Amino acid sequence: MDLNTSSEVASVFAKYPDFVKDKMLHLRKLVLEVATEIGLSSLEETLKWGEPSFLAKKGSTIRMDWKAKSPDQYAMYFKCTSKLVPSFRLAYDEIFDYEGNRAIIFKLDDEIPEAALKNCIKAALCYHQVKQLPMLGL
Repeated sequence: MDLNTSSEVASVFAKYPDFVKDKMLHLRKLVLEVATEIGLSSLEETLKWGEPSFLAKKGSTIRMDWKAKSPDQYAMYFKCTSKLVPSFRLAYDEIFDYEGNRAIIFKLDDEIPEAALKNCIKAALCYHQVKQLPMLGL
């Protein structure tokens, strides 16, 4: 897979406080793993609204961030007008916490259910191929 990374992304990860930096890098690792597993030929890693973001040609943008105003949590964000988070709620309501139709929220001490999260990431990276499927094929 061809990963096109903006030089500014590394500086954002470097500025995260130590207590959340590894968690943010773990989310990044999961996105890259899924992109490789599903055979994406290319993925763009850039900043959107100052947040690390991933763009795939046939997908929907995935962003991630930790915010000082909510220091005990971090999140993975999705396009709020898509079917992504509503479908995640149907499939994984008991597994994740959500913020409206735009994010999956993780508490700092949460164990991330990786298999479920990777399914969500896959749906986002392939969104324009699965948006017609019931619950995006989750």
